[in-house]
Amino acid sequence: MRASKNSLSPTIQMRNSGFTLIELMVTIAVLAIIVGIAAPSISTQLANQRVKATANTLANALKEAKVESILRRQNLTFSYNNNGTSAGTINIGNIFSYSYSAKSNITDSESKNPITFEPSKRVESIIYTICDENAAATPRQVSVSKVANISIKSGGTC
Repeated sequence: MRASKNSLSPTIQMRNSGFTLIELMVTIAVLAIIVGIAAPSISTQLANQRVKATANTLANALKEAKVESILRRQNLTFSYNNNGTSAGTINIGNIFSYSYSAKSNITDSESKNPITFEPSKRVESIIYTICDENAAATPRQVSVSKVANISIKSGGTC
């Protein structure tokens, strides 16, 4: 004969019971609060990564323009175009082209776009500032000295 559910010991009855609706709702509410707290910092981190990637792309393109002008023994123009809502482009003469995130924006200190790299390793000094559409992101600056030394640092204003 089968024992009825009421005659089972309390420990056996507890093993057979599942989560209550209230327990599940409390768990989901706690998870929602945690996600709500973490989401803004995640979006800021993503924006900082975009700025960092664009700064690295810009610095690499500038270095490439410097080397190519020396190797080809001719002046090479370097220019960029933010392109509004589509991906931005960086052009080195008619030789190379790079693209960067449409959410990033490059500006230069003296509106010298394009600049010219000379085979003698000379160029007009300039500072590029990279910003993101997320204002919480930390801007970065890529500076080019007169002897075409290129460096990246945090800072600048958007």
